[in-house]
Amino acid sequence: MLYTLHELAYQSAAPMRLGAQMMREFWSSPFNPASQTAMGRTAYASAELFESVTRRYGKPDWNLDVVNVDGHPVRTVQEVVWSSPWCRLIRFTRNETDLKRAGKPVKAPAVMIVAPLSGHYATLLRGTVETFLQDFDVHVTDWTNARQVPMLEGRFDFFDYMDHVRAMLGQIGPRAHVVAVCQPGPPVLAAAALMAEDEDPARPASMIHMGSPIDARLSPTVTNQLAEEKPFAWFRSNMIHTTPLPYPGAGRRVYPGFVQLYSFMSMNEERHMDAHRRYFEHLVDGDGDSIQKHQEFYDEYLSVLDLSEEFYLQTIDIVFQSHLLPRGLLKHGDRLVRPEAITDIGLMTVEGENDDISGVGQTQAAHGLCPNIPDDQRLLYVQPQVGHYGVFNGRRFRDEIYTRARDFIAANEDRVVRKTAPRARRKAGD
Repeated sequence: MLYTLHELAYQSAAPMRLGAQMMREFWSSPFNPASQTAMGRTAYASAELFESVTRRYGKPDWNLDVVNVDGHPVRTVQEVVWSSPWCRLIRFTRNETDLKRAGKPVKAPAVMIVAPLSGHYATLLRGTVETFLQDFDVHVTDWTNARQVPMLEGRFDFFDYMDHVRAMLGQIGPRAHVVAVCQPGPPVLAAAALMAEDEDPARPASMIHMGSPIDARLSPTVTNQLAEEKPFAWFRSNMIHTTPLPYPGAGRRVYPGFVQLYSFMSMNEERHMDAHRRYFEHLVDGDGDSIQKHQEFYDEYLSVLDLSEEFYLQTIDIVFQSHLLPRGLLKHGDRLVRPEAITDIGLMTVEGENDDISGVGQTQAAHGLCPNIPDDQRLLYVQPQVGHYGVFNGRRFRDEIYTRARDFIAANEDRVVRKTAPRARRKAGD
């Protein structure tokens, strides 16, 4: 009933939101002589704040039609190159003429950025995608809101996630590079292990894990402790709810986005309250830059999606309670996942010194699970003075983390090219 009550509360507040919108327009109108008075600015700020905290935030746009490459504007076009009811693989195709003008090669290594399926839309990685577009042919996973998937489409669980990663790498083609941001770390590593064992030609040339809970037992954070302290049945009873009408997925059991959002915000409740108090003050003062920064952040932060029941509960069990991957007990069907089978996939791990979601040590645990990767194909990096978000976005990501990731991918791309070139020449001679 919680989901239904939530929808009822949202719809019931519609008249008040409409009134706030009308009030906002009235007190911001240039034809209103009182609009620039203290009373007028306060009334406008009150209406704007009420409307912003009660409206529903839809899926944000990527807003990457033009990216900056070495000081040159390069146009991009989004193309869906693979899809299922649960995910779309989006390729950002860069304009060839613009690339030549920027002095960049038209052909570039393919990189698949696996966005987290943990509450926010893939657009949370907008800055990550924009940065990688400087040097690579970028693909990104765009996961679907579970409430939009009809019941007839069936289930989607942790192992389906692994299969999706494998299928999308197959779509991109041989030896692409994969970047797993946060939550995808364990299923991406598991998928790579299966592909390596099968000698799948589409196995990645390298994988980069950023702030991922590969082994959540190490340096446990508040999030990890909550997942371990609560019994599994508690998550099923308290976090899972039924999608109501009129959504296409009506009847599907999900971990709702609004429940996730409350969990996110309750961890830093005072900080969010202070941010909105300052937002109100900036609205009164007319501080446009500060207003825009607040709106840009919360337009993204408050946009959340639902997760399927089976995926969420299996993630809690496999990653945060049973720790099956680091214990060597994870099975896909009847098949044991063996990370030690990985021998020719480069491995880079990135952690943030102040990460309060995936503590230092959790991501770099991947190196211990993959003992047969040569040392010259590894890189373990801990970024000083950044938290979880700073691992994949922001100034330090662009200036310090990305440059290392770029060079790591380039080195592994060269390695693959050197190995495949003699084979191609022999084939041509035949």
